[in-house]
Amino acid sequence: MKVVIQEDAAGVASYGADLFRDQLWRKPDSVLGLATGSTPFSLYRLLIESNRRGEISFARATSFNLDEYMDLPPEHPQSYRHFMQKHLFAHIDIDPARTHVPPGNALDPIRACTDYERAIGAAGGIDIQLLGIGRNGHIGFNEPTSCLTSRTRVKTLTRETIDDNARFFAEGEPQPHLSITMGIGTIMEARLVVLLATGESKASAIKAMVEGPVSAWCPASALQMHPATVVIIDRAAAGALSDPDFFRHIEAENQALLARLKARSHA
Repeated sequence: MKVVIQEDAAGVASYGADLFRDQLWRKPDSVLGLATGSTPFSLYRLLIESNRRGEISFARATSFNLDEYMDLPPEHPQSYRHFMQKHLFAHIDIDPARTHVPPGNALDPIRACTDYERAIGAAGGIDIQLLGIGRNGHIGFNEPTSCLTSRTRVKTLTRETIDDNARFFAEGEPQPHLSITMGIGTIMEARLVVLLATGESKASAIKAMVEGPVSAWCPASALQMHPATVVIIDRAAAGALSDPDFFRHIEAENQALLARLKARSHA
């Protein structure tokens, strides 16, 4: 697990966007695992700008989103399909037929979960998976006590997650308590995982993920066992780590090494 500490949220989004640009440069037909939320929103804006400038293209890419609320139609303003369409898909050159979000309003949600897993496999697996993290350590909608080998499935949301997301729904508007989410086992099969977190409210979850035991009580801690995970956080989210200077030192050494290698290749 590589931990990168940036000064602020803008630095977190910029570093993450660079990883997605690199992925698309190296493999234009990449399979992208995408997420929703305020931090991914900033990253998506940077990718949209790069696409408009002709620096990257999504024309051959395929995407799979992490999760979706149950019982919300795709056009609902709080559905994750609507979020992705509004904040990314409508602004880039991706083929709409190659964008996938779990069907929260499926008539047979159990079968829909199985079909989603099969579609990911048929696409060749996810090359780079974007994640956020909940205050309780969830990734996707894999809440505490989730099985660390779980696959895409229907998941009940915790009261904490429901309360955290209540601000997005109007007063009196029905709020989903169920979701379809990629499982932790599904996420762990991505070739590269990029997790973004900003703000003091995420500091405890980041500490548990990075320093704590691997435990179903902190689902994100499973990423300690992933061979290629990059955790990008700002100073506030790093605030509970035992030794944040250690991670800053390692990143500075890595950047210096990359600079030397780059200079040598151009010599």
